This record gives sequence, structure tokens and C-alpha cells, in this order.
Amino acid sequence: MKVISKSTTEEISWFRLSLLSYLRDSHPGKAADKQFIASRGDAASVAYSQAIKSGHTHDEADEIASQTLYEGLHFSVYRTLVTILWEEFSEETDPAEAEGLAMELLPHLTAVTSKYILS
Repeated sequence: MKVISKSTTEEISWFRLSLLSYLRDSHPGKAADKQFIASRGDAASVAYSQAIKSGHTHDEADEIASQTLYEGLHFSVYRTLVTILWEEFSEETDPAEAEGLAMELLPHLTAVTSKYILS
């Protein structure tokens, strides 16, 4: 039986929780995907540990782990839509309701957003 130290467990949990928080804010459709969160969080933890073992500083290791954790998640159509509603339609849309409205509109924008490679 393999025993995992408490510090390793906290490291893994921190990466998973960090990703979950980010997904809830920027990619709410992915926030319920526990397998995705677990695999990305664990991969980031491994990347961090390997970077430290290779002699990187904690800041450098954190950067390496973040690249693994957030790969492919930098652009958020949802967050962009919320920002547009806040900035361009503030008179028509209550800012407190912008996130809910963005979730309703998002499925209708798939045809438009799928035409563009965003980076």
C-alpha cells in the first residue's frame, strides 16, 4: 500500500481547487468535469514536483505547473461575453444578471465561435 504524505495531498488538492475556481469563473461548462479537474490537477502537481527536483525555484516551478494546469484554457468565450454585456450593454442588462444571461446565450454562439482559432 502506497502512503501519500500530507504535504503531497495538500499540493494535489491546491492545484485541483485552483483549477476548479478558474473553471467556475471562466469556463463554467467544464467546472463539473471531475475527471478533467483531477487529471489536470495531478499533472500540474507532478510538473511542480519535477521542476523542484530539477533545481527550479518555487516561482519557476509554479509557472511550469500553471502551464500544465491551464493549457488550452486561456481564452474564455463565456468571460468575454460577460465583459461585453457589462461594458456594451450596461443600460439594457443588469450587471448582476450578466453571468446568467451569458450562460443562456453561449449555446447560440457556438456556430460563430467555432469558425475562429483563438489564441
